[in-house]
Amino acid sequence: MIQTILFLSTSSGPGGAERVISNLATSLDPARYRAVLCLFRQGWIQERSESRGVRTHIIPTCGMTDWRWALRFRRLLDEEHVDLIHAHEFDANVQGAFVAAICGIPLVATVHGKHYFWEKCRRRLAYRWVSRQATMVAVSEDLKQFIVENVGACPERITVLYNGVDVPMPPRQAEVDACRKELRLPHGDQIVGVVGNLYPVKGHQYLIEGIPAVLKKCPNTSFIFAGRGQLEKELKDQVHRLGLDERVHFLGLRQDISTILALLDVFVLPSLSEGLSMAILEAMMAGKPVIATRVGGNPEIVLDGETGFLVPPRDSQTLADQLVTLLTNKEQAAQFAARGKRRAEGQFSLQTMVHAYQSLYDKCLRSNP
Repeated sequence: MIQTILFLSTSSGPGGAERVISNLATSLDPARYRAVLCLFRQGWIQERSESRGVRTHIIPTCGMTDWRWALRFRRLLDEEHVDLIHAHEFDANVQGAFVAAICGIPLVATVHGKHYFWEKCRRRLAYRWVSRQATMVAVSEDLKQFIVENVGACPERITVLYNGVDVPMPPRQAEVDACRKELRLPHGDQIVGVVGNLYPVKGHQYLIEGIPAVLKKCPNTSFIFAGRGQLEKELKDQVHRLGLDERVHFLGLRQDISTILALLDVFVLPSLSEGLSMAILEAMMAGKPVIATRVGGNPEIVLDGETGFLVPPRDSQTLADQLVTLLTNKEQAAQFAARGKRRAEGQFSLQTMVHAYQSLYDKCLRSNP
């Protein structure tokens, strides 16, 4: 019998959590599961999922106490004959758990990051309740420990399941060359890149602070930032003040991330906080050496000195030093890239993640006949 899994998302993206949801929904075993998606608002994830054949519903919400949303969501569960809800992030986890408890439907509640749920007492209490009502999942051991310490949830009630990414089809060299030409990257330059929304938590400003030190040692280096967000103007102003306009390129939201990654000599993620970074996993899967900050789940992905470098957050000088190390040592960079790719393919593949979640779904469904 095919089971219907409804994915409920707080955000419509684009972002790492949204890619996880879309990839899961479109990769479940069709002989065993049927995927449905429910969102609070229209957005990127709706377009991406519908283009892949996932039926999508939009039910706007006014927050945790929106009883009209709860009634409409309950009707949707009946109409779609939902067997299990898989919710993602705070609002979806709490609101979904409330309706699931009323309907007697099992719910998996995945937490992707440390966003705000611990700052207010009522949110901590809500998540503590969710951890008792649902099967709570953290995407890293670091995040699980954070939830235990800040929410008061029992560690036995939280399962760690790592995010996974698909093994990409390498772009054709002609596509890479065309992209380089489109971006007007000087021929012969080494390319350092970041993929991530331009939000304060991603720490882009600290990489930009370190760029002058990199250019002193490696003058033929260009930097590309793929992503959009609230700090775009501020970051561009910072680049202009430092006189880096010819060396730093802001690309906005890109749909050709595999081609962007193929351009890179080094991938950097200077985040101040992470759950489990999809961007790092995609860079490793693409065979790129990684420099990331020692925050969140990053040390669970990047093995310092083996598959990349880990640096302290907000430390522009150390970040610049490690960048120079990889840009001037091709052999070490190639070793990091090869080891990182093997690690990503073995432990953080999409297939591994899908298999883990399907096993969890089966366990929840068996315990809720």
